Amino acid sequence: MLCHRPSRRQRYGSLAGKTIIALTKTCQKGDLRMASIAVSQVPLLSLNDGHAIPQIGLGVYKIIDHQVEPAIHTAIEAGYRLIDTASFYGNEEQTGAAIAASSVPRSELFITTKLWNDDQGYDQTLHAFDLSMERLGLEYLDLYLIHWPVPARDRYVDTWRALIRLQKESRVRSIGVSNFQPAHLRRLIDETGVIPCLNQVELHPALSQPALRAFHASLGIVTQAWSPLARGSILHDERLVTIAARHQRSPAQIVLRWHLQNGSAVIPKSATPARIKDNIALFDFNLDATDMRMIDALRTDCRTGADPDTAH
Repeated sequence: MLCHRPSRRQRYGSLAGKTIIALTKTCQKGDLRMASIAVSQVPLLSLNDGHAIPQIGLGVYKIIDHQVEPAIHTAIEAGYRLIDTASFYGNEEQTGAAIAASSVPRSELFITTKLWNDDQGYDQTLHAFDLSMERLGLEYLDLYLIHWPVPARDRYVDTWRALIRLQKESRVRSIGVSNFQPAHLRRLIDETGVIPCLNQVELHPALSQPALRAFHASLGIVTQAWSPLARGSILHDERLVTIAARHQRSPAQIVLRWHLQNGSAVIPKSATPARIKDNIALFDFNLDATDMRMIDALRTDCRTGADPDTAH
């Protein structure tokens, strides 16, 4: 089910918007406390190949050219070490420039990019990887993902074999997938014997996907959430606003904390410095069981993005 995508005004200004704005201002007033997070506060999730990934990172989807480098600089200064891009985003070059300009050593950063649908297939994947690495200006990649299964094209298994080769050649440390359903994952594993270390999927309180998360857990696959805030469509919900007021946090911070306490990795995207900082300021409060149940109750199984079974 595809949900209505809210306008910017609806995301930040309707219904309980005044409360959300007030909470946001309260958080911004506390910027000195929340401006940066000690890197040691961000948990690392173990991957099934022996590596580990920060539980929270910056997504750069739809961040346009001139905004990418400042956003990544702000994120790194705030304590982020995971940066998530993709060839489809058209900003790998800017992402690489920001990494090169960072005062943080490359070895302390975790960089993800993704293979686009048109580049699937064994040989095409190897070529596309070379192009991504050239744009990023990196000697190695931390995580390479197949962006969508695109089952109608039936190339994702051969594509996965190419990723396995890249990992064996030490050009990428970890390999995974994005938007894969259990049937797609089972086929990859059955035909290659290699389990993806991570599946990046649309995940938020309205689309909490408990069965998929349980399937991942049974195989040691990390669940990583894209669109973790449902593109803002749930942030005006009175239940979230109530929880946020109790914790003196923004509704967005409450949702992100919900993800973390569920054990998922998360990559909220923003080019706004204040939001980038707020999105990682999640480690000095906890949601109780009642809070978690209230957020779970927001489930509608609505998607803000495409259906993985039909996306092409």
